[in-house]
Amino acid sequence: MNDMKKRLTRGTGLCEGILAKLRFNMADNLIKSNQRNGRILDIGCSSRPHFLIQTNFAHKYGIDKLINEECINQLHKTDIHLINLDIETSKKLPFEDAFFEVITMLAIFEHIQPDKLNTLLNEINRILKPGGCLIITTPAFWTENLQKILSRLGLISKEELNEHKDIYSHAKMTPYLVSSGFKKSGIRCGFFELFMNSWTFAEKD
Repeated sequence: MNDMKKRLTRGTGLCEGILAKLRFNMADNLIKSNQRNGRILDIGCSSRPHFLIQTNFAHKYGIDKLINEECINQLHKTDIHLINLDIETSKKLPFEDAFFEVITMLAIFEHIQPDKLNTLLNEINRILKPGGCLIITTPAFWTENLQKILSRLGLISKEELNEHKDIYSHAKMTPYLVSSGFKKSGIRCGFFELFMNSWTFAEKD
């Protein structure tokens, strides 16, 4: 677990640890207390699933293409179940219908090819229980040039930034969710980290 304690994202950046923890706290605060007796899935949890380690949940699951045997072995005595999966190339998530109370995508949405999002979101909707929620964090739409400056200064990870496929406003993200079965009335949005990052909460009807 030593490596897990050192780094929270791919690449390096002086502020990455602080920013990741702020994301984790924001997501955790959006989860209802009565959901914590069920199951949570963190999509794109990386090989160092810090959010799953931190959050209080009865049953924790994570998927990421970076997960390997070493990571799984390090967590074999915990309540965290990790699965190696590339969400962009997989057409189906390996879970039953209505399996999870909560699904999170923290700083992951912007890393996915836009033409793959509908397939993924349809699957997320399928495996969420009625009344369950999807929580997404992503950089605010206006920060694209600022992020480039911060990466050049070594404050955020250049590797992470170079993997971004798009940038999203709330107005741009909402149609993806609606077309995947989430009702607009169940979608809430906001900002955090001094308006530099945004959160989206979508509840399944």
